[in-house]
Amino acid sequence: MTKAQITKNYHTHTWRCKHAEGDVTDYCRAATAAGITVLGITDHTPLPDNRWPSVRMDMAGLPAYCRAIDAARDRFPGLTVLKGLECEYDAAYENFYRDEILGRHGFGYLIGAVHYFPWDGQWMRIHCLRREEKMMAAYAEYFIRSMASGLFAFMAHPDAFGIFCPDWDAEAVACSREMLRAAESLGVPLEINAYGLRKRPIETPSGPRAPYPLMPFWELAAEYDIRVIVNSDAHRPADITGQTDRALEIADRFDLRLADLSHLTP
Repeated sequence: MTKAQITKNYHTHTWRCKHAEGDVTDYCRAATAAGITVLGITDHTPLPDNRWPSVRMDMAGLPAYCRAIDAARDRFPGLTVLKGLECEYDAAYENFYRDEILGRHGFGYLIGAVHYFPWDGQWMRIHCLRREEKMMAAYAEYFIRSMASGLFAFMAHPDAFGIFCPDWDAEAVACSREMLRAAESLGVPLEINAYGLRKRPIETPSGPRAPYPLMPFWELAAEYDIRVIVNSDAHRPADITGQTDRALEIADRFDLRLADLSHLTP
């Protein structure tokens, strides 16, 4: 692929999630300059029980977040600005997501993501993932449950477990195949996330590599009838297209078909 560039970016974060920079208008300005035509604003969702508050928007900030997106649509009429959130799945949140977020607040879509997963009676942060068969299986099972909920337009960085699993071995293959089979069966697109290409490389027995996208995962994905989406997962406006050309090259290299999300409307 010859330096292709995305024109639609469905995954960005503002300052409200407490680990990103810039507001909605900053992203719209950067998107317009970069030739983006569809921009999804998708901060980490606030949660009604205030779970994991250090890495997500507070509930009190949700109305202002909605107003900022509405105002940006008026200010940038040539740009399609979508209102979304990046979410952790829990059955306890289903009514909140469906009735409050998608319903009363009129959000256009939700992204599913696994930053935490149930393990041994508690929520385990993905950063604590260990090379242990049952733990990897628990991660995969939770990822699949998230997809099966029907709440999410696509699933973000499915291969992020690669950050903490430097070896590509039987557990990694089994975990990946379970997720890929489910994505094929459920018809949920998977994201090739360019944020990992902007992160510091990690050391592995085979040498340094990006934390993700995880090449063996996407090579394996080519065996399944799935769709993929490429996003920058920008945490600052300057990264609105950061390394997405390389992420698109991964899709091209493994002949992965891009998902059509044109049904997502403001």
